[in-house]
Amino acid sequence: MSQVDSQSDDETLLTTLKRAASALKEAGVEFALAGGFAAYARGAAISTHDVDFIVREQDVDAAVNALTAVGMRYQDCPEDWLAKVYDDDRLIDLIFRPSARPVDGGLLARAEELPVAAVNMPVLPADDLMIMRLLAFTETACDFSDFLHVCRALREQVDWPKVAKETAHSPYAYAFLTLLHRLDVIEGDFL
Repeated sequence: MSQVDSQSDDETLLTTLKRAASALKEAGVEFALAGGFAAYARGAAISTHDVDFIVREQDVDAAVNALTAVGMRYQDCPEDWLAKVYDDDRLIDLIFRPSARPVDGGLLARAEELPVAAVNMPVLPADDLMIMRLLAFTETACDFSDFLHVCRALREQVDWPKVAKETAHSPYAYAFLTLLHRLDVIEGDFL
């Protein structure tokens, strides 16, 4: 894929992000931008995979209705922690139970209103992004390479002792934090 094609794909995904956020806001659905685009909003490289929003479980139907009302399509999925909606072939995940933890008012209240591609929207704080991603690592999904650049980009925005405490029960999170420490991405004796 040429750099020109990649840039146009990025712009198309950004357009999907803006359309979806605008539709959710207009419908009055409380949400926050999560995943790669939340990291992008906070200074990491642009996400090229999908768009992730967190919503309360009881708001999933309203979120799906808001997105389908603007021409997107719902796709049934086997996962019991998210709903999938597509804008043409671009995926939007509506996550209501990230890493087996429910989305609640406290999590949504911590989101900060930030401009993302010229649209203001609530964006998860860096601490919550780290905690969610670290708790998503499992025995069968522990490829750290895609997340190292995000940690480097956001490292000064993260309360690393808090992240370590919140993820202490996960051996995969501990391994990743140890790697970050050994690579001099983070400092401290909190592990």
